[in-house]
Amino acid sequence: MDWTTEAIERLRALWAEGHSTAEIGRRMGVSKNAVVGKAHRLNLPARPSPIRREALAERPAQAAPAAARLPRPAGLAPRSTLAPTVAPAMATTLAATPAPAPAPMPAPQPSVVRAFPRLGSARSCCWPIGEPGTPDFRFCSAEATPGKPYCTQHASVAYVKARDRREDAA
Repeated sequence: MDWTTEAIERLRALWAEGHSTAEIGRRMGVSKNAVVGKAHRLNLPARPSPIRREALAERPAQAAPAAARLPRPAGLAPRSTLAPTVAPAMATTLAATPAPAPAPMPAPQPSVVRAFPRLGSARSCCWPIGEPGTPDFRFCSAEATPGKPYCTQHASVAYVKARDRREDAA
């Protein structure tokens, strides 16, 4: 799109009227993204998202905290309306409650050595067995099929042709 002076003036006028970017694009014969990009480059005033506008209309109006009512200094980004808030009574409770001490880490077991096979090595199967993070977790470690990270049994599960999967689903 070649943005002529007339096109820019029309964009500014439609933007000032409050039309959506999609509607401006339809009226001007350009994409919504072209409108958004040009509006950004022209530093046109930001408008609230239509999604947030609908969500705010559905919620009951709440009294804003004093800090939220203060005007924002120039150059600062607007506050997010999605940030979690804490009720004042809960904030004092949270501030007065000390954080629990972290649980001590269990001592490492020197007799248990888990050597994870390197993905680049073709020596042992890399098929995971068990739940990661549990003491039972390990890798298959059978001899891997040449050129694959898995043994023959696990390769037959990992590498399934698309038609085989469709037949299983039927």
